[in-house]
Parts: sequence; C-alpha cells; structure tokens
Amino acid sequence: MTLEKTMQGKNRIQVLVSDEIGQVCPEFVGACVEADVVNSPYSKALWQEIEALCERFRRELTTESLKELTSIAATRRVYKACGKDPSRYRPASEALIRRVLQGKALYQRDTLVDLVNLASIAYGYSIGGFDADRFTGHTLTLGIGRAGEPYEGIGRGSINIEGLPVYRDGSGGVGTPTSDNERTKMTLGTRRLAVLVNGYDGNEQRVRENAEYILALLGRYCQGTDASYFIYR
Repeated sequence: MTLEKTMQGKNRIQVLVSDEIGQVCPEFVGACVEADVVNSPYSKALWQEIEALCERFRRELTTESLKELTSIAATRRVYKACGKDPSRYRPASEALIRRVLQGKALYQRDTLVDLVNLASIAYGYSIGGFDADRFTGHTLTLGIGRAGEPYEGIGRGSINIEGLPVYRDGSGGVGTPTSDNERTKMTLGTRRLAVLVNGYDGNEQRVRENAEYILALLGRYCQGTDASYFIYR
C-alpha cells in the first residue's frame, strides 16, 4: 500500500489496501475526498446538471455498450475474481447508468447523495459517500467480504457481502461498490464528508479527475470547505 497526499487540507482519514485486493487487482488506485459540508434536501441547479448528463448518456450509450466502459468493466472483472456475480450484485455505478438508459428517473434523496450519484455516473466509478464523523477510528481498510460477515445496506437490509470488495473501519464494513452501510450513511445532518473513488481500472488520471470533479461539485452545491483529496493504492 502506498499513499500520496495531493491537496492541502486536514486529511483525517487513512486508507489502506489489503494484500487480498492487491492479488485480484494489482492496478487498483483510489482517491479519498474529504470536506466540511452543508447538506440540503434538494438542489434545483444540481438536478439540472444531473438531467443534462443523463440526456447525453441516453444519446451516447446503450445497456450493452455500458458494460464496455473501462471503469465498469474493470469493476465487474474484480467482482468475478473475488467470487461475486456482477449481474446479481451490480456495482452501483452500473446500476445508476443502466437506470438512466432504461428511461427511468433517478431517485432523489438529498443534495449530498444526489451529488455523489452524479459523480459516479459521470465517470463510471463506484463511489462511496460517508458521514466521516460516524466512522469508528480514522483508518479504513479495503478488503474482501467474508462468509457471514454482518452488513446492513442502505435501504436494503442485510446483504451477503461475501466476495465483495469492502471498506472496513474499526467496527466493520462501511462500504462496497454495490451498497454502502446504514451505519455510516450521509444524512441532512452530515458535516464532515468522506468520499471514496474506486479505480479498479488503474487509471490514476481519471480517478484524480473524478476526485477534482467532486471537489468542484461540493463547492457549488454543498458549501464545501477545508476540502482536499489524496490518492491511495
């Protein structure tokens, strides 16, 4: 595992990548974005940006060509390497874009959730958004889910995460590419945000661009301050 500080700011989180992830995806590169934020129930301007991107994707992609996007194809490969069926446990980025291409409306939650969904759709990476104040400790470790490991997905109840890439804090799993955990989810009361961008395709430049895009969105829509990101692998 190596870690590179990239922007000035008070990074409060350390992210480690386990050897078991290194074995199935040695090219993995991630970005951790941190910021102080102010959430809101709805942002009209953000949704105008979301709808414009969705309309462009409907012109340019199909549900079949979607699977060929390098960010999504790489995540699917890692699922298979870890022993999980990516068509049954779809990565969130793929599920979101697939919904758009099927002509279905995206779910509107709150500004932070909607913003993270936009960032995931825009680059095709599965992205976890968390209330950083709900983490146990200050270290997250990316590993692979174990049989019987307890995990409550947001709005999904108990999820079988065996064979899924999973971030764990001091109390257990907090995020997978399929669903984040209820325990550390973003709410209207979230003040310190952590966002994890998962580059299973190893494209550091695009991962950086995605992180910088998130920082820009946070500045526009969530009064993002004390904001920074770092790269980890």
